[in-house]
Order: sequence, then structure tokens, then C-alpha cells
Amino acid sequence: MGKLTTHVLDTASGKPAAGMKIELSVLEGSGWKVLKDLHTNADGRTDAPLLEGGALRKGRYRLMFDVSAYYAALGMKLADPPFLERVPLRFGVADPDAHYHVPLLCSPWAYSTYRGS
Repeated sequence: MGKLTTHVLDTASGKPAAGMKIELSVLEGSGWKVLKDLHTNADGRTDAPLLEGGALRKGRYRLMFDVSAYYAALGMKLADPPFLERVPLRFGVADPDAHYHVPLLCSPWAYSTYRGS
């Protein structure tokens, strides 16, 4: 049974990014359909998989991480406009029976990702 998970690490503080807003969308035709809006928990993860079982289908997905709002809520002074605002990660699911873990490592000035396990 496949599943999609994520977590966010705040590389500026060396801690999980608790409370970051994430939007999950799927590409349908020429537009993005929002599937979920949620926030990370104290461990920088979501409380449950984003999608699992029959809900995870072959296709193109996007995770949108609200990086600037997260750092602003921490009281960090950001440029206007901020260097990073909302970070989109677009990825494909070829095998819906597999586990796709898509983390974000971020600071106000940089981000990276990978396919985790």
C-alpha cells in the first residue's frame, strides 16, 4: 500500500519546522487541484500521511510550503518582498504502491529536497 509523506527541517535553527503551512495539489488537465491544506506538527511532520492507499494515484503532484509566513511567525525580520515566499515542489508518482517521502530543508535564503524513505 503506497503513501505520500513529508517533513520540514528548519536549517537556520537546526530544528523541525513546527507550524509550517503546506498545500498539497494534483495536476488535473492544465490546472492544479488542491487536495489538502495542513500544518506541520511539533516534529515538522504531518500527523498522518498526506495520501495513502487508493488515494495515492499515478500522476503529478505539488507541495507548496509557506516558508516566509513560517519565518515571519518566528519573528525573523525578512526582506520585503522575502527572498523565498512559497516554495513549490513538483514531483511525479509513477508507482502508487510505493512510499514517496518528499521532505523540505529550508532557511529564509535556501532550500533543498530529495526523495526519502
